[in-house]
Amino acid sequence: MTERTGDQVEGLEADSFGALVAEHSPSLYRFARTLVRDTHAAEDLVQETFLRALEKGDTFRAEASVRTWLHRILHNLAVDRARRNHREVLVEDVEERWRDDAYTVDSETVVERAETREELEDALVRLPFIYRSTVVLHDVEAWTLREVADAQGIQLPAAKQRSRRGRMMLVTALAGGAERRATSRGVPLRCWNARSRVSDYLDGELPPDERGLVERHLETCPTCPPLYASLVGVKDRLGTLRDPDTVIPPGLADRIQRRYEDRTR
Repeated sequence: MTERTGDQVEGLEADSFGALVAEHSPSLYRFARTLVRDTHAAEDLVQETFLRALEKGDTFRAEASVRTWLHRILHNLAVDRARRNHREVLVEDVEERWRDDAYTVDSETVVERAETREELEDALVRLPFIYRSTVVLHDVEAWTLREVADAQGIQLPAAKQRSRRGRMMLVTALAGGAERRATSRGVPLRCWNARSRVSDYLDGELPPDERGLVERHLETCPTCPPLYASLVGVKDRLGTLRDPDTVIPPGLADRIQRRYEDRTR
């Protein structure tokens, strides 16, 4: 990979910025997609990363590679947007288990689940953000831990600790995959697949076959019906917020028109 200097990042022209995007957007998108597991959110993170890079080009000093600098920007943006997920594995709980000499897992089952992309991503997303991003960069993108530390703005020992804990949490999450799915056996659609369709379902915009799948999921899933009921209730209450036209100040439209005319003279 060709590295750029600080001068090449600062004051980017359209063609050089386009080259920067073409070179680094694939790895940034893979990184973002693994962190947020949502294509639109991942695209938004990558776009915002390049915009921040364009704004802050004069802060790049070539102490790290452009790749590391861009990943650090994306990582920080993702941290800012991250919220703790109730499905996350708690690092304290996992370390407590691994400290117990009696704790073990069925390695054949864990590795078999890891060979299935869906299972592996489902377990990975349960890692707290800082550990997930470390595992992704080190074990998915094959970065050295020194590069990971530089990208995350931490010391090398901290990066090593995050890698160790992240790997342990991933194994524990994979080992518990079957138990998590036991309550959802026989339920059509996975929860996220159903939940991502609920808004269109409420608006009556789903095709009949997908609508039927969502309805069957809501009939049998142990966790989604309360979420759906909450969405319906909140949506109904939002409808009460619409003010009547009588609250609009008289003459507002005329004042806006006059301001527009003043600006265009």
